[in-house]
Amino acid sequence: MIRGRVRWGICGLLFCASTINYVDRQVLGILKPTLQMELGWSEVAYGVIVGAFQLAYAIGLIAAGRFVDRVGTRIGFAVAITVWSVAAMAHAAALAIGPAATRFLALGGLTISASAAGFVIARFALGLGEAANFPAGIKAIAEWFPRRERAFAAGLFNAGTNIGAIAAPLTVPWLTRSFGWQWAFLATGAIGFLWLAAWWATYREPEQHPAVSASELAFIRSDPPESPVPIPWRALLPLRQTWAFGVGKLLTDPVWWIYLFWIPDFLNRQYGLDLTTLGPPLVVIFLSADAGSIGGGWLSSRLIRGGLSVNRARKLTMLACALSVTPIVFASRTTDLWTAVALISLAAAAHQGWSSNLYTLTSDMFPRRAVASVVGAGGALGALSGTFASQVVAAILQVTGSYASIFTIAACAYLVALACVHLLAPRLSPVEVTEVAAVGQRR
Repeated sequence: MIRGRVRWGICGLLFCASTINYVDRQVLGILKPTLQMELGWSEVAYGVIVGAFQLAYAIGLIAAGRFVDRVGTRIGFAVAITVWSVAAMAHAAALAIGPAATRFLALGGLTISASAAGFVIARFALGLGEAANFPAGIKAIAEWFPRRERAFAAGLFNAGTNIGAIAAPLTVPWLTRSFGWQWAFLATGAIGFLWLAAWWATYREPEQHPAVSASELAFIRSDPPESPVPIPWRALLPLRQTWAFGVGKLLTDPVWWIYLFWIPDFLNRQYGLDLTTLGPPLVVIFLSADAGSIGGGWLSSRLIRGGLSVNRARKLTMLACALSVTPIVFASRTTDLWTAVALISLAAAAHQGWSSNLYTLTSDMFPRRAVASVVGAGGALGALSGTFASQVVAAILQVTGSYASIFTIAACAYLVALACVHLLAPRLSPVEVTEVAAVGQRR
């Protein structure tokens, strides 16, 4: 019998971090129609602002994964949330820093209005800080949970993103109407410092945590012991397992960025929803995504407990998620708001179920001390493809004003990604640590 549930308290902290992460990330998307009207942004200018976040997120992921692996989860997460909370609050000063930001960006060949330039700088800083959330969170789960519970724990951790995406449309419109859009950024950004205090007081590795019982520690460490041989960064890049995760992120992350940054615009453009009416549809979409995140993690864990191999359980669950995304092709073709919301909700739930299992593949195939590095590298590919995708989406909307082709691409992405994951990691074989380390030393 396992005595103690400290690991689930740690999972709760990670859940809250993801919630805050997505509240801060989602504020801009909710305010897009308001800011676009007030500040005169074109679709292309908004695409540049979104792209700045995604580019910084990619850069940050490359550095964040290795940083967290080096300094540890406790310090790495604390640094990350400090940076992104300050950056989130800095959006309130975007107009003040706009003229200086315009001159700075012009040095790099980017010509953009002062009102947009300030947001580009703030958004870039936010992306750098937020990049560490998933590498640090997945590493913490690998530290605190045995393999049989990791997909479910990752699903709960990932579910925080959807609670954040729900909380934002419920609070941001009220803050904006009551105090102005600047306070929407200030108030939401400040929440991160409350979490930081709880994290610093609570988080330790299981062996060092005073509340962990001997039986719970034995359960956490019930998987076969890992080799202590160091794994150099350069040794991870040639591995097919690394690229299986990376290609999965490359092909599917841009779809989630579309849900975050463009669905409020789709609902405004297609159905005339504004700040006062956006809330209920977005709540439904992201509550559904929450259910998908937890359900996807639960399903693969349940299949494993039922006797399926880790490989079959993960990939069957991911196939079910990939098929569930495909009906989104009809979302832009229906004239009924709630039919469109239902189709987007199904796709968002399927994405999060997919994501919970895709993240868990890293801890299935890599030792704990390499997980954050692999998550960071793969996440960087996803963010870079999201940067490109945001420019494509902006260009399509500028020319056609329709989301039809955008949703069609989203519907196909997951099936293609699953085929690539299976080709690169047909059995989800764990990496041979000693062999990989030797390769790294030779290089």
